[in-house]
Amino acid sequence: MIDLHSHSTCSDGSDGPHRIIELAAAAGCSAIALTDHDGLDGIEEAGHAAREHGITFVPGCEVSCKFTPGTMHVLCYFVEPGEGPLQDQLERLRNDRATRNGRLITRLRELGIDLTLDDVRAEAGGTTLGRPHFASALVRKGVVATYEEAFDNLLRKGGPAYIPKAFISAETTIEAAGGSRALAVLAHPLSLGLKASDLERTIGELADSGLTGLECWYGRYTSEERQRLLLIAKQFGLVATGGSDYHGTFKPDLSIGTGRGDLEVPDSALNELTERRER
Repeated sequence: MIDLHSHSTCSDGSDGPHRIIELAAAAGCSAIALTDHDGLDGIEEAGHAAREHGITFVPGCEVSCKFTPGTMHVLCYFVEPGEGPLQDQLERLRNDRATRNGRLITRLRELGIDLTLDDVRAEAGGTTLGRPHFASALVRKGVVATYEEAFDNLLRKGGPAYIPKAFISAETTIEAAGGSRALAVLAHPLSLGLKASDLERTIGELADSGLTGLECWYGRYTSEERQRLLLIAKQFGLVATGGSDYHGTFKPDLSIGTGRGDLEVPDSALNELTERRER
């Protein structure tokens, strides 16, 4: 059993990179990927912890890409901090995130909410800040009663405190990943919000652009949804991958390795990714 989709405090998870590895070891995972959003800050710590626990570690990230009507995220595997086209794109997104966080503080103040970046940093443990950390800070300050209320009333897309983030195209992400010797995989494909025929067409176009894999075994998908995606992956010659999308307390229904309890991503998924990378 492996898990190729997890998030730490270095993006929008509640557990540090070291803890992610501990949880993977406790769950019986033979391999774990850390795929924080638009950044690589946790890779070094997680890699060190994985060596301590004797677990195969896959360094990665999850990149937000332009798409309508739904959400498109591309998982990039085998990417490390350093120089490269993908790393350059992540730096640009990191800079935008910092600007966006400042604008979000300003927007909240305009709404009469006294919140500072230091308040948000306290929730994130000093790492990359995201909306989940803003939500937790709003709960701690007593502005809202629950994390869910913070999103529903303020931070959700289209909400009064929502600030749009920068996106890059999936094609640019795939090309940049290739230039950095990384592999690109479409995350949770059903979040694209497409009907069956449009989903297949979109995945086919991404495959033509160099997409390597499709996240078929996803933490929140049903058995029927997973089987449907496995057929699409086979149709376009993509590696079928999977993971829990663990975020700790921010997605409490998902556990490392097992998702909602019925997830079991086979070791062969990572073997196939490794083989594709070595070609």
